[in-house]
Amino acid sequence: MSCTAPSLDRVFLQIGTLPIYWYGVIIAAGAFIGLYIGMKESERLGVNKDLIVDLVVFAIPISILFARIYYVTFEWERYADGPWWKVFAIWEGGIAIHGALIGAVLTAVVFTRVKKIPFWQLADILAPSLILGQAIGRWGNFMNQEAHGGPITNQAVIDTHYNLLPDFIMNQMCIQGTYYYPTFLYESLWNILVLILLLWLRRKNPIRGTIFLTYLAAYSVGRFFIEGMRTDSLYIIGNLRTAQFISVLLFVGAIFFIIYRYKTVKLRYEDVDLKKNNKKNTGKKKNTKKKK
Repeated sequence: MSCTAPSLDRVFLQIGTLPIYWYGVIIAAGAFIGLYIGMKESERLGVNKDLIVDLVVFAIPISILFARIYYVTFEWERYADGPWWKVFAIWEGGIAIHGALIGAVLTAVVFTRVKKIPFWQLADILAPSLILGQAIGRWGNFMNQEAHGGPITNQAVIDTHYNLLPDFIMNQMCIQGTYYYPTFLYESLWNILVLILLLWLRRKNPIRGTIFLTYLAAYSVGRFFIEGMRTDSLYIIGNLRTAQFISVLLFVGAIFFIIYRYKTVKLRYEDVDLKKNNKKNTGKKKNTKKKK
C-alpha cells in the first residue's frame, strides 16, 4: 500500500563536518545499560564488579569487529566492487548480532581462562545484559530504516498496526512510498520477553550455565521466525538464510548443553565458586595460626 510520511533524521548530533548517528548512539546506550545491570548483579552475588567492566571493555570492540566481519563476509558481493572504505562504514548499518555474539563469547572464554575464573558464572550474570542490549539496539535499525520485513499489501493489516503502534513507528516504516512490516520491533519485543524469562529463571537459582544457555535457545526461537519475514537477510547457500541456520544450531546446542550440565554439574547460579571458597578458608586458617 502506498504512503507518504517523512522519515526521522538519522543524525543525532552534528559536530562541524562530523555527523554522529542515532544508530551508534543507540547501540552504545544498549551496551552501557547492559554493563550497569551486569555490575549490579555481580555486586549482589559478591563477584568483583571490576571483572565485569574489564571483560566488557575487551568484548565491545571485539564484538563490533566480529559483527562487521560476519556481515561483510556474507554480503561480499555488495562491497567487492565498491570503495574499499565502505567495508568499515559501520555507521551506515550492517553489523550482524550472531557475529557480535561469536566475538563476545570468544572474548569471554579467553578472558576467563586468563583470569582463572568460571566462564559459566560470568556468562549467566551477563546473559540478561546481552538480551537487553539487543532489544535496545534494534531501535538503531529503526532509525536507519533497516531490518524490516516485506511490504504490507493489506489495508486491514496497516490499520491494525496503526491502532496498536505510535504514529512515529508507522511513519518510519513508510519507506519510498510503501509500508513495511516493523520486524525490528517484533524482535525487540521478543527480546524483552526473553529478558523477563531470564530474570525469572535467575530467581530459581538454576544449575550454573542454564541462564546463558536459555538465552541462546530462547533468542534463537524468535530470531528464526522473525528472520523469515525480513527482506535484508544474509544467505549462506542458495535460499538458506544464515541467521535461521545459525539459530537452529544455537537452539539445538543450547538444549543439549542444558541437559548435559544438569546431569554433570552441581554448582548453581548463586553458589560461591569452590576454588575461591577454598582459598578464602585456607587464608583464614593460616591467619588464625599466626595469631595463636
